[in-house]
Amino acid sequence: MAWNEPGGGNNQQDPWSGGGGRRPSGNGGDNGDGNSRGGGNNQGPPDLDEALKKFQDKINRLFGGRGKRGGAGGGDNSGGGKRNPFVLPLLVVIVAAVVWAGSGFHLIDQSERGVVFRFGKYTTTLNPGLHWNPPIMDQVENVNVTSIRSANQTDSMLTSDENIVRVSVSTQYVVSDAHAFLVNVKEPEMTLQNAMDSALRQEVGNMKLQQILTTGRDRLGQRVFDRLSAYMEAYGTGLRLQTVNVESTAPPDKVQNAFDDVIRAREERQRSINRANAYSQAVVLEAKGQKQRLVAEAQGYKAAAVADATGQANRFNSLLGEYQQAPKVTRERLYLETISQVLSQTPKALVDLGDSSAVTVLPLNQMQAGGNGSSDSTKMSMQQLEQISREVVDHMNSSSNSQQHTRSSSLREGR
Repeated sequence: MAWNEPGGGNNQQDPWSGGGGRRPSGNGGDNGDGNSRGGGNNQGPPDLDEALKKFQDKINRLFGGRGKRGGAGGGDNSGGGKRNPFVLPLLVVIVAAVVWAGSGFHLIDQSERGVVFRFGKYTTTLNPGLHWNPPIMDQVENVNVTSIRSANQTDSMLTSDENIVRVSVSTQYVVSDAHAFLVNVKEPEMTLQNAMDSALRQEVGNMKLQQILTTGRDRLGQRVFDRLSAYMEAYGTGLRLQTVNVESTAPPDKVQNAFDDVIRAREERQRSINRANAYSQAVVLEAKGQKQRLVAEAQGYKAAAVADATGQANRFNSLLGEYQQAPKVTRERLYLETISQVLSQTPKALVDLGDSSAVTVLPLNQMQAGGNGSSDSTKMSMQQLEQISREVVDHMNSSSNSQQHTRSSSLREGR
């Protein structure tokens, strides 16, 4: 039989009671309230309804109402005052207000900015940190302003010389103004994409195909960057460009082979020009070297000739002084030196002795080769040479005297 089954009598046992079996009533028997207590420690489970009633009584007393008074003999609370009907709604309002106020706190990261809209209207921009805004009234939109975003554009376009080229461009940008990014333009990134397409087509249309394919790619990227930056500033998108890179430029696929042939021919032409320039520079450098060598030789010859002429002039001036002091001796010495120089380069010499019919032949080659003979024969040859030289000088002097005598006699006869 269950513990709480009707008709159980004293044998019913409370599962929350302290005893394990039936206890006889005695000194600790019935206490007058109809509950059998065994040993004074038999307590039941907590009554939730009574706990709620006690809590409600405290709230009633807090807001001016009366709580239930206790009956005689310390029994259950009975009788009581009037309950306030506004207590529970007020409690709900307080709890809702606390929850509402607590939900207004929010944290903004260092890489973000918070844009506040109060009833849909922009009010302010929040910096990183902890902020409180009234919920429902304010709506905060967090925008990342440090991450670098990118966009790409690839399409075929028409150049200024009416050729088609396929250009691929990429751009990097960041959000510089969170308010403008959210408010001014509905889709700022889509606007950037369309503006980049417009700027790219405009700049490609102003350039020739050859420039776009070769040396004009950097200039094309800079022009697109400037034009696209102006567009973004005019539209007020709140975006700031970082870089614009021209990834690739190529002709259409159908004419790619022909363009490759043209490029190879141009490269071969440039190589030929470079080889010709190298050969030209080598020839010019060699000619300049020869020119410098000839100029240096001419300057050396000039210096030697000037030095020799200066030495000859100084020697002549020295001889002039000697000749003025002793004309005859100086003349003979000069004659002997000249004859010695001439005879030293001639293997033979013929000497005319005037009236004599004999012609003397001097074996100069044998006299110069003194090393082949003895020293005595060499000495004799030199003595003979000096004697012959004196005879020649005397003969010349006598001839000059006879000519002067003849000239003077003819002059007397003429008188």
